[in-house]
Amino acid sequence: MEYFLLYICRFNDEKYTYMVGHTLQDISLSYFKTLFPDSPRVCYGDDFYVMDIKLSKDIQPLGHPCRFDGYMLLYCVKGRIRLNVNLTEYCIDEGMIFMNVPGNIIRVNEILDVPKEEVQYVCVAMSKDFLQGMQLDANKIFNEGMSMMENPSVRLTEKELQMVRSGLEVLTRVVNSDAVYKREALLSLLSSMFYMLMSVWKKRGEPTDPSQSTRSKLIFDQFIKLVSEYHTQYRNVGFYADKLCLTPKYLSKLIKNATGRSAPEWIDQYVILEAKNLLKYSGETIKEIVFKLNFPNQSVFYKFFKARTGMTPTEYRNS
Repeated sequence: MEYFLLYICRFNDEKYTYMVGHTLQDISLSYFKTLFPDSPRVCYGDDFYVMDIKLSKDIQPLGHPCRFDGYMLLYCVKGRIRLNVNLTEYCIDEGMIFMNVPGNIIRVNEILDVPKEEVQYVCVAMSKDFLQGMQLDANKIFNEGMSMMENPSVRLTEKELQMVRSGLEVLTRVVNSDAVYKREALLSLLSSMFYMLMSVWKKRGEPTDPSQSTRSKLIFDQFIKLVSEYHTQYRNVGFYADKLCLTPKYLSKLIKNATGRSAPEWIDQYVILEAKNLLKYSGETIKEIVFKLNFPNQSVFYKFFKARTGMTPTEYRNS
């Protein structure tokens, strides 16, 4: 359960980062608000806020790659932008929602079609500790979460839009109220909205395999949390199997049953994404990247990278 919440987005308010020069860093919940000082917002302490963002011609805060470490939902009210997420580009326009997931590297590439001052988004963001108070059934929403990870943005129907607007209005009223149990009320409302949105992704996503076992899903839950944390240090399945008190063979079988992809493929995907981001967005040398990703030497890194991307690290950096 904890991993799934982390998978949807994590905020760590004790660290914030931004693109300083050519160094990619993370942005926290509290720091993100400061990037839009004139945007109307309602806040519940530093744990939760709803912010109305109108992008002006000065979009520098989102013009560089930034890694968001938290829970964030963006709802497009007006306009259209091209958004780069983990080196994949998405076009988000009116009536669409976008869900951020932990470790995503996001950049606004371009505002399209309309004057920049007309581009408007509503951002709902909350801290990890706050969202952990929600009552969610990990088994029910696991497959919908996988669909969301593969397709972070979806277009809403008019009825779904009405529900989102109504939900945001109620959330705003509760935050502005003097209710004694405000936190509990907000958590209940957010739980309802979360399930509603997960049903949207379920309808838009590919049919899931009913033969997947609950145990396989739960093991994958724990496995991917570990991979997210340790992929820059360990790439062998044995390390993760040991952490989970399983044999490498049994872990590989469970992961394959749950996702259709092997454990090494999941590990390699995280390493390759990290390598691509460092090559594209950092000023670090390839030698420094090799050290950061814990490869024994540049030759091994080159072979690993080319086998999985078809390009050498140098070719990718210059592409």
